[in-house]
Amino acid sequence: MEAKWVVMGEIIGVHGVRGGLTIRSFTDPLENVLHYSRWQLDERREVRVIEGGWSGKRMVVHLEEHGTPITDRDQAAALIGARICVPRTALPESDELYWADLVGLQVETPDGQSLGAVVNMLETGANDVMVVRGDRERLIPFVRDHVVHTVDLDAGRMVVDWDPEFE
Repeated sequence: MEAKWVVMGEIIGVHGVRGGLTIRSFTDPLENVLHYSRWQLDERREVRVIEGGWSGKRMVVHLEEHGTPITDRDQAAALIGARICVPRTALPESDELYWADLVGLQVETPDGQSLGAVVNMLETGANDVMVVRGDRERLIPFVRDHVVHTVDLDAGRMVVDWDPEFE
């Protein structure tokens, strides 16, 4: 079975002249991205975190690839824009659902009408919102018991109380 990758952040810039990289973390709290010492950049290039932490308001890491530290600014600059991924199996087990678990699920109404599949998740502050794409794109709030009735990861589907005609 192919590994399911979870995007934990992205490389957004270089830091200094010795191969340091600034990153944007998508974890909560932000430092949690550093709990994973092995990353896949864009799901295909394995690197290891040598050190990481805050430098002012920026999170900075130093990486190595194939046992060799990245110490050159130009080498580091080539990584800007890469997504930081870890395998889903590396995440701690939890009673909560990770966004990565929801993306790809088929979404249907209680009477079985298909609304499409979850293609993305958005954080709005009040609650998370699923981007569901089927005959059209719908933004459906992920609110357990009120909107989302069931989530069956094994079956790859969820049932939501949502009017298919709602704009």
